[in-house]
Amino acid sequence: MPIAVTVVYSPGPRTVREIALELELGSVVAQALQATGWLADLLPLEVKTLEVGVWGRKVPLEHVLREGDRVEMYRPLKVDPKAARRERFTRQGAKAAGLFAKRRSGAKAGY
Repeated sequence: MPIAVTVVYSPGPRTVREIALELELGSVVAQALQATGWLADLLPLEVKTLEVGVWGRKVPLEHVLREGDRVEMYRPLKVDPKAARRERFTRQGAKAAGLFAKRRSGAKAGY
């Protein structure tokens, strides 16, 4: 009895590849990735360090898939988000940052 799964990968910013597959019951994440054919597009180093998840939770390649699972391939981050935020804050300064930085003239603080 086949199961339907979706495999999603974002090779770069603002681009998403998505494919729907039908696999045999008891298939694992590695088999789903092989069925997409996308691993041939990746460098060997990227395949070795590839991290995958099902519905946003990291799982090993041996994880058994269930009906309706969404397999996600994660690419490594190029910039540490904390470092990027820190740099952006120092460039903007304290007055231009924050939730209530843009106020209407004459408005109370926080509005």
